[in-house]
Amino acid sequence: MRPKARDAEFEDFVRRRRSHLLGTAVVLTAGDHHLAEDLVQGVLVRLYLAWGRATRRGGVDAYARRALVKAFIDHRRRPSVSRETATAELPDRASATATAVGEPVDAELLAALRALPERMRAAVVLRHVADLSVEDAADALGCSPGTVKSQTARGLAKLREALPQAAPIPAAPHEGDPS
Repeated sequence: MRPKARDAEFEDFVRRRRSHLLGTAVVLTAGDHHLAEDLVQGVLVRLYLAWGRATRRGGVDAYARRALVKAFIDHRRRPSVSRETATAELPDRASATATAVGEPVDAELLAALRALPERMRAAVVLRHVADLSVEDAADALGCSPGTVKSQTARGLAKLREALPQAAPIPAAPHEGDPS
């Protein structure tokens, strides 16, 4: 592939999919917009370098998703990432957070997501925010579909515990009920 054609294809992909990747990254990072931007930028660099392989396999979106999840998990593993920061005063907080695609995200939900382990959070976000199938989420996480199902179920259970005021999921009607 000629370099100019490759660059044009990559630029087209970035224009079409960057905001979606950023929105997914914002939720993965539980609302940390700065980290989300850094992760997406790193993913785009990796994708550009591997553009030939990614396009030959026909799964540029899948490659980008998998790279994003790996970048998120790897970032949390780095020893240079401090888990807590001591300050004299609490920082100012916005009343609501929005993803890059403009969908508002509840601050309580982001806090509950932040409490989940990284891979569990990634499974929940990929299944319910990015709306991926179990198989696509498993591919992005590099695990089996069964692992995605169990991590998603456990993650949703923890979110339900952390957010009891959220609307409950209606139970299936029992036999003999008039509904």
